[in-house]
Amino acid sequence: MPSAADLLAIGLTLKLAACTTGLLLLLSPPLAWWLARSRHWARPVVEALVALPLVLPPTVLGFYLLLAFSPDTGLGQGWQRLFGSQLAFSFSGLLIASLIYSLPFVVQPLTSAFVNLGDRELEAAATLGLGPVERFMRIVLPMTLPSFVMAAALGFAHTLGEFGVVLMIGGNIPGETQVLSIALFDHVEAQDYGNAHLLAAGLLGVAMTVLVLVYGVLQRRQRRLLAC
Repeated sequence: MPSAADLLAIGLTLKLAACTTGLLLLLSPPLAWWLARSRHWARPVVEALVALPLVLPPTVLGFYLLLAFSPDTGLGQGWQRLFGSQLAFSFSGLLIASLIYSLPFVVQPLTSAFVNLGDRELEAAATLGLGPVERFMRIVLPMTLPSFVMAAALGFAHTLGEFGVVLMIGGNIPGETQVLSIALFDHVEAQDYGNAHLLAAGLLGVAMTVLVLVYGVLQRRQRRLLAC
């Protein structure tokens, strides 16, 4: 059975993954829509910034975020004044870092879906007097729902396995910033392979379950569409 510290790490990891995924599903669609539809000269720069966590070592990203979150910076001082707590080595810092690190895993599937979305339905809805929000809710969202499901699953699963970024930002404080991947590393470092196997198998099982369920839902939806 997992120890009390491991249970705290599991709960914190699930909380971080859920909060990160929920916020990214709110923040990513406008950005993905702009990337899919805009011809602005700055779009390649924005696309590169969004994709940067895919190629940048997590420790590099974590290091610069740690410097930005420091109490000596304007961001760190502003956070301290607003919320009365420091941003580095806190759950809030972990959440912001996870949002940045998992952003491309949510934005890119949505961008691809919006690129492939036809304009005919949107133009017809506009002629009927539907506003941008109504067009998105009634047309865009139903037509791209599988991509939203995939984006949510990828964002959630990716956050579960974060290590380098969260270690740099949050350290290793049990019950506050010690997530599951860090607890696993601690067990391996202490040569406690029994508990390490338990946590590793749990992570593997959850990630595999999420992906199997998502692909199953997408496959059933595709079959229904083909049947129609």
